[in-house]
Order: sequence, then C-alpha cells, then structure tokens
Amino acid sequence: MTEPVLDLRPPANLVCRRAVLFWTTRAALGWVLPLVSELLWLVFGGGTAPVVVLVVTAVLAVAHLVVMPQWRYRVHRWETTDQVVYTQSGWFNQERRIAPVSRIQTVDTERGPLERLFGLANLTVTTASARGPVHIHGLDHDTAQRLAAELATRTQATVGDAT
Repeated sequence: MTEPVLDLRPPANLVCRRAVLFWTTRAALGWVLPLVSELLWLVFGGGTAPVVVLVVTAVLAVAHLVVMPQWRYRVHRWETTDQVVYTQSGWFNQERRIAPVSRIQTVDTERGPLERLFGLANLTVTTASARGPVHIHGLDHDTAQRLAAELATRTQATVGDAT
C-alpha cells in the first residue's frame, strides 16, 4: 500500500483578519521610542539634522505599518488534516512546515495582553523534530481552542510514539 502524496499547495486557511490590526499595533508600539527620541532631539538639539532623521524615520515607520501587516496576512496560512499540521509563515523569508500528527508531543495555546485585546491566540505544536515546534500565529481565540482540542484528540488516536 502506498502512502498518500501531500499536495504542496499553500495551506487553505488564512489567520484571523484581526491579526492585521494586531500586527499593525504591535509594530506601531515599536516605532514609538525612536520617534519620541528624535522629537526630543529636535526640540532640545535644534538644527536640520534632527528634522531629516525624523522625516526619514516617519516615512520608514509608515511604510512598515502599511505594508508589513497586509503582507503577513497574505502569507500566513495553516491547515490540518487527519495526518498533518501544515503551516506557511514568514515575511521576507517564507517557510512551509508539515508536521505529522503521529509526531505531535504537545499542543499549546498562548495569548499575551495584546492578543487578548484583539481576541487572538497563538497555537504551538511541539513535535519530535530537531527543527522545533510549528507555530500558528494570529488565530481567533475560539479557533485556536478548538484546533488545540482537535489536535490533542487526533494525537491520542494516532498510532505511534511521537518520537
């Protein structure tokens, strides 16, 4: 009997649409310190150099906040079957991972304060792989909970020792 061949198409499911706003907010928080520092430099230092630096930083920040979340949303995907967990992630370096259900050791969900604010959760599937766990970021909280329960059930029902 031959094993079924996995179609290496992009996984079927996009992450939650709210992940775009979450990624934008998280990135915006990262731009606050540089922009405030440069504003203080402008106010207390004077001259044209702080103006140029502030403008360049502001342009980079806006470009990052507009492009990155949309790009991540289009790339980040996931799918599960009875046999595998299949993910696609990345921004510049894009990665596809396929984790056999028979190799799953743990399934965890995680929500930081910002994820809770947006109703999101992250799913981590730890496998017996040197490559490390498979992550699905930006899931709706209910979807993450349901998926964790389904994967745990499938793992228990799968023959194998997850090593």
